[in-house]
Amino acid sequence: MLVFLHIRDYAIVDSLELECEHGFTCVTGETGAGKSILVGALGLLSGNRADSAAVRQDCDKAELSAGFELDEDSPALEWLREQDLDDDRDCLLRRVVHSNGRSRAWINGTAVTLQQLDSLGESLVEIHGQNEHLRLAQSAEQLALLDAGHHETARRDLRDRYFAWHALEMEKQALLGQAPLEAGDLELLRYQLEELENGLLSPDAFSALENQHRKLAHGGEIVGSLETTLADLDSEPRAVSATLHRCARALQDHAELDEDIATAARMLQEAAINCDEAGSAIQAALSRMDLSPERLAELERQLTAQHDLARKHRVEPEQLLRVRHELTQRLERAAEQQKRLAVIDAELEAALRAYRHAARAVHEKRAQRAGALSKGVTELMQQLGMEGGRFELDVHLESDRPPSARGDDRVQIRVSANRGIDPGPLRKVASGGELSRIGLAVKIVARQHGDSVVQVFDEVDAGIGGATATTVGSLLKRLSSDGQALCVTHLAQVAVFADQQVCISKQDDGAVTSVAVHHLGESARVEEVARMLGGQISAQSRAHAAELLKEAGAARH
Repeated sequence: MLVFLHIRDYAIVDSLELECEHGFTCVTGETGAGKSILVGALGLLSGNRADSAAVRQDCDKAELSAGFELDEDSPALEWLREQDLDDDRDCLLRRVVHSNGRSRAWINGTAVTLQQLDSLGESLVEIHGQNEHLRLAQSAEQLALLDAGHHETARRDLRDRYFAWHALEMEKQALLGQAPLEAGDLELLRYQLEELENGLLSPDAFSALENQHRKLAHGGEIVGSLETTLADLDSEPRAVSATLHRCARALQDHAELDEDIATAARMLQEAAINCDEAGSAIQAALSRMDLSPERLAELERQLTAQHDLARKHRVEPEQLLRVRHELTQRLERAAEQQKRLAVIDAELEAALRAYRHAARAVHEKRAQRAGALSKGVTELMQQLGMEGGRFELDVHLESDRPPSARGDDRVQIRVSANRGIDPGPLRKVASGGELSRIGLAVKIVARQHGDSVVQVFDEVDAGIGGATATTVGSLLKRLSSDGQALCVTHLAQVAVFADQQVCISKQDDGAVTSVAVHHLGESARVEEVARMLGGQISAQSRAHAAELLKEAGAARH
């Protein structure tokens, strides 16, 4: 619900604040007083484009703000929560338009884009006027007329079928985007993998092979060092091992007499044992030494093979194991890709058939709903000054169009506002006032209980009067019975049905023109309605106004 609208330095308004209540609010006033300025301000706060003409003359900027109180289950509150812009159930819109045409917008104090403001505005305010054909021509709006509150189960099944098909289509496109390997590429990969598997050494085995090669390559030096060392350990007259044993025994005889002697004897004994073990290790090493040229050549051949493989794949030999893993994965992916592509088309075809079936089921329900809407709107048009007029909501099933979560339907609205005229596009066959009244008829027939969107009507009474105007007022009251409607009108027959009436007046002090808004009480409403009936207020017009208000009040209750 719209709670307030504040305008500063916009058009001819210096400062204006409108407080709104639940139900039907009428905005009245003299011609040219600025009544439609309120509609324009709400349009800007709902995301409409702005230009420098919106700024009051000699001012730097125009400032607009509106406060809304939202229902817990309203789409607007859901949108705010999704965008992390909610403030309990309150919604404050603010927009500043500068004299250079640029503007900024805020939602609940947070700066937002014009696109965000427009997106939220669709759930807050719906303006019906000379641009009604633009709104009703939107595919989303047409489908909303057919779907709101109806055939939810069928539409849910349609969405499920669509997303199932879409997931398969995305998977196929991803597979195709992987550039499938040609037969020659596959053969090369298989050859490279086979070559690696036949000749590849593990990093540990390669390291051991390198150690063996280095050992053989320096075999002569190693044997010489081993033999020299062994001779020093065991050969007389300076055999290190025998000398250590003699020294250890000599000290051991006196170890009991002195702790240091005992320590020295023990250390010499350990050294002698270590020398013996070292000699045994040297002899074992000498026995294993293979200095044959054939063994060295074999090691060099194996190492060369590993380095050749590494050069082919432009890596170090230690990285060949990773290369083999990558080649294996590429072949597995290629095989899986070919296998998946071989069956995914069949799955896509089945998913598409299921989607088309669901789309046809939704189409049939929409066609039934379209017939009821067309009949209802056409009947109301006869009461709204468009005798002989017709409203046709056609739903065409196009099963060859790309799948969509909304189905395969193309919706077309055609209207004739006058008898004898074939129905055609809205903008070509209806005036601004007729468009606004058609919008009213559509909202009445298609409305949902507890609609949270503020319905705003401009020019709804253009070109009508008498009984038709009374019907318009009655329908607006009916539309706002469990919601909120705001109407700019110059007809008393419409205004008397309002729960709240505000009067816009223009004041000119000779230097500056300003606009004021007045919330009318009972006596003030009689005066304003009397003015609207004939211009000159008289006792007779006051009595007539009071009677109209009384009759409308009785109808309201």
